[in-house]
Amino acid sequence: MIALKDSLGSDFVERVRQIFAPDGLLAQARNFEYRPQQREMAAAIAAALEEERHLVVEAGTGVGKSLAYLIPAALFAVEHNRKAIISTHTINLQEQLLQKDIPIVKKILPIEFEAALMKGRQNYLCGRRLDRAVAQANELFTTSEQTDLARLAEWARSTRDGTLSDLPIEPDPKVWMQVCSEAHICTTKTCGQNPRCFFQQARKRLLAADVVVLNHTLFFTLLPEELEEHEDGYLFPNDFLIFDEAHTLEQIASRQIGIGVSQYGLRATIQRLYNVRSKKGLFTVTRDAAGVTLAASLVEEADRFFDALDERADFKKGREYRVRGADFVEDRITGRLAALQARIAEVVRKTEDESLKAELQELGRRIREAREGISIFLQQSASEYVYWVERTGKAAQNITLNAAPIDVAPVLRRLIFRKNCTSILTSATLAVGRSDLTYFRRRVGAMEAEPLQLGSPFDFERQMRLFVVRKMPDPRDENYHDALAEWIAHFVADTDGRAFVLFTSYRAMQQLAGEMEEFFVRRKMNLLVQGKGAPRTQLLEQFKSTPRSVLFGTDSFWMGVDVPGDALSNVIITRLPFAVPDHPLIEAKLELIQARGGDAFTEYSLPEAILKLRQGVGRLIRTKTDHGIIVILDNRIVTKTYGRAFLKALPQCPVKVL
Repeated sequence: MIALKDSLGSDFVERVRQIFAPDGLLAQARNFEYRPQQREMAAAIAAALEEERHLVVEAGTGVGKSLAYLIPAALFAVEHNRKAIISTHTINLQEQLLQKDIPIVKKILPIEFEAALMKGRQNYLCGRRLDRAVAQANELFTTSEQTDLARLAEWARSTRDGTLSDLPIEPDPKVWMQVCSEAHICTTKTCGQNPRCFFQQARKRLLAADVVVLNHTLFFTLLPEELEEHEDGYLFPNDFLIFDEAHTLEQIASRQIGIGVSQYGLRATIQRLYNVRSKKGLFTVTRDAAGVTLAASLVEEADRFFDALDERADFKKGREYRVRGADFVEDRITGRLAALQARIAEVVRKTEDESLKAELQELGRRIREAREGISIFLQQSASEYVYWVERTGKAAQNITLNAAPIDVAPVLRRLIFRKNCTSILTSATLAVGRSDLTYFRRRVGAMEAEPLQLGSPFDFERQMRLFVVRKMPDPRDENYHDALAEWIAHFVADTDGRAFVLFTSYRAMQQLAGEMEEFFVRRKMNLLVQGKGAPRTQLLEQFKSTPRSVLFGTDSFWMGVDVPGDALSNVIITRLPFAVPDHPLIEAKLELIQARGGDAFTEYSLPEAILKLRQGVGRLIRTKTDHGIIVILDNRIVTKTYGRAFLKALPQCPVKVL
């Protein structure tokens, strides 16, 4: 803490403080409101950047976090010739940063800077690969795939950004994989000067940008798993890092740092070499009969291997099955994959065409990664990891092998919280109680980071009321379901719709939505239910634009959703959001705490549920003029001793227990 106070007198920190003053540069922005919490956050970030320290900031709803970090980040990046990496969890926040907040900062700051959005490279079309695919269309694609390729070639002539999001119709994945940018094929050397390689053009913009925006998943995909202690930076030399929506960091990092081998991905890779059904592939381009034979038999063998996993795993409880011991099934695949790898290497040696060589080498790398992943999974050779088999895809037709570190904190400590680097982590909900960030910092390995907790400028005493229904049966009671329908009906009638009803179980939500449909029709209310086909963004737009709407939502509606104004005046929490330990990763985390002599409920389940509840409650009050009610239909919040911890973590407002 001393370092922070000492540095507050520095020129840079002082300049940042002045920008956020009541009469500072930011006051020129439209709808400016002076917020002391915003000013304090900006000054703390400026100090952390200057001193190369790590900082964790909880800033309540309404503080204006994005401007509080964007302004010092942009200034520092330009003045020190460094790059600011800003990572978010949701697309909504990315769009807000790029379309609203960064233009404000550009307008008010007396400097010029460039900002760019970073997407995964497989989102981009590579013009050179497209030309090759068109030239080799007969050897690579079926007739219908060639039609799709022709459509892509037509679109390539007019598209401005050349990414999947610009395509009017989603292309055939097999065709897209042959024309998109890939790491070792589409390089600066091969495509850097090609104006039709959209990834290389985007890369130039990223290299020139002072501020780069991306999402957490892509960040961890790109972050090298081995970084030297003395290395400066994360994705670019000498960059610094800001994680917004940092409450999702542990969950995303756990999934991304680890092993994943999918049946679909392995099959697609082999079929790019040779597809039995279409009789097309790179081995037909190179006229390699031995490769054709090997790839043809290997697809069937891979499917048999994954079928054996499917038969051995017990999926009665859900899509995931935890594997607790080595040699779960017999390894009949890694030897054959090694043979295919060797065959690719042999063909590469004979091939003179550099582009074809690069394509084959990339597939060889993928085969090697899959072989190594399967081997680690079957031998369970990565220590402190949890292993599980998962059914994936819309129809749960494919099998994926997964392995992830149970405790991601040591990994993040090594990769993120290094010396000579700066990372800022921020969110509206990081604290479990009203005044402690220890839980979050311990989970993500940030115990050396400076903690800062700033309240919300909102007047919750005046803007929000909390109702708790003590009469509710216990959620495990058979009468709970009927009581739930009764009380939801009561409270949505009270606010004339305009309500989010948040569930912890998708099945329970669907069932109740079906039973209550008649009630909503009778009351002329517009019921919107997650999972009925419409994407989340579309549901939100319908909710905002249609009067008297009620939205039933699960996990993704508890966080990252912003509905300011009268459209949302009521948030109903159907059940305290304790995570069910049915996912192997959560189960393993609980076991690890117990093995270390801790109490899994108080050290993990309870704090995680409190953070999730805070997120859900945070959907209601989004501006200083918002008003509304929070309803909790789970009596454990007043009947159990741990209930006090939930109530204590919520904003102070009038509470009525029914």
